[in-house]
Amino acid sequence: MAKVAQKAYVCNECGADFPKWQGQCSECGAWNAVTEVRLGPAKASGTARARAGGYAGEAAAVQPLSAVSVSEEARISTGFAEFDRVLGGGLVPGSAILIGGHPGAGKSTLLLQTLCKLAEQQDCLYVTGEESPRQVAMRARRLGLPVDKLNLLAETDLEVLMATVEAEKPQVLVVDSIQVVYLPEIQSAPGSVSQVRECAAALTRFAKQSGTVLILVGHVTKDGSLAGPKVLEHMIDASILIEGDHDSRFRTLRGQKNRFGAVNELGVFAMTDAGMKEVKNPSAIFLSGRRESAPGSVVMAVWEGTRPLLVEIQALVDDSQAANPRRLAVGLEHNRLAMLLAVLHRHGGLQLGASDVFVNAVGGVKVVETSADLALLLAIVSSFRDRPLPADLVVFGEVGLSGEIRPVPSGQERLSEAAKHGFARAIVPKANVPRQAIQGMKVTGVETLAEALDALRD
Repeated sequence: MAKVAQKAYVCNECGADFPKWQGQCSECGAWNAVTEVRLGPAKASGTARARAGGYAGEAAAVQPLSAVSVSEEARISTGFAEFDRVLGGGLVPGSAILIGGHPGAGKSTLLLQTLCKLAEQQDCLYVTGEESPRQVAMRARRLGLPVDKLNLLAETDLEVLMATVEAEKPQVLVVDSIQVVYLPEIQSAPGSVSQVRECAAALTRFAKQSGTVLILVGHVTKDGSLAGPKVLEHMIDASILIEGDHDSRFRTLRGQKNRFGAVNELGVFAMTDAGMKEVKNPSAIFLSGRRESAPGSVVMAVWEGTRPLLVEIQALVDDSQAANPRRLAVGLEHNRLAMLLAVLHRHGGLQLGASDVFVNAVGGVKVVETSADLALLLAIVSSFRDRPLPADLVVFGEVGLSGEIRPVPSGQERLSEAAKHGFARAIVPKANVPRQAIQGMKVTGVETLAEALDALRD
């Protein structure tokens, strides 16, 4: 008798599977997202052995942990120091890397520049599924890239793609993008949960077995999350997100997951007519165009991955014309802004309940660490009192609910970065005051929010 193919019903939004079709996914609540997926026929021999208490297959070899070789493999440089920084030092053979971003962020441009450079020394294959070979060639010619040694393949069928890469055996493989690759055996549209999961699993398995560097390009949804199942992020070794506004020429690369380096590492690029250009001094870029005598503006020192960055933070406090005053945070966490406003009222004596408060991290940077608390509060106080802060002042520190100023990691490196850019004053947690004075900088250590507000009057 012919073996009947099994069926499963998978949610295209979250990847949950169900024994039968239903209109709403009980896991994520999405409507009309459950689709039918045909699976391969089950093997009767394996089922019979399982019922009999046995297992199919031979036992694998087991070795002690001390016998595992820990020698580090040589990394492959991408040709961009900022890209290597986010990756943790370069490309690791046999790794799977996912690069996501909004349309137009520069994913294909950055990878095309990288592969054209790597193709001079490595065997590279660029698989394009969204663009034709002519479009890729036109972009490479417009950017003035060397294209003699880079191999190009336009294919979306996974079976043809796997047969080609097994024959070519490239050292670096780029698939642009994973959302358009499909497996004919799966009865669902390309980009669905089942297609993305199975195609990514097959490509990742090939990369691990052959030692090929696999780079997958992924799109993001409207809320900024990666399109496709969450299991895709678990299969890969590194996840990098390219961020940047369409009206800004600067792009930031942030590592969200990295098994071979630091997480939350930041790389800064500029989108130009000649492609992506790395920014050697990001602090100078973020501080460019800053007004020196503007109320509500202050410079803070944040720590991104393995280096400090100087970022301008702006605050605007205005009388509210509505019953419920607005609280808007761009580049900062909205919930933390509400908490800090409560701390400012309780321990700083400033009542802002009837005022609109808007805060912004200049340059499109997303600040996720708590060292920006003190700078945010001082910027709000400056805007509320309409008194500009000194132009050569830098601030950092975490603020607790009881009004205490907590120390932050790497305080010495933050102050050194500020002194290098000409800042002569600093308000920092008392525990972060350096033992040896920094030449040309006056550092004021504070323990409470009240002391920080008093330091502004000095």
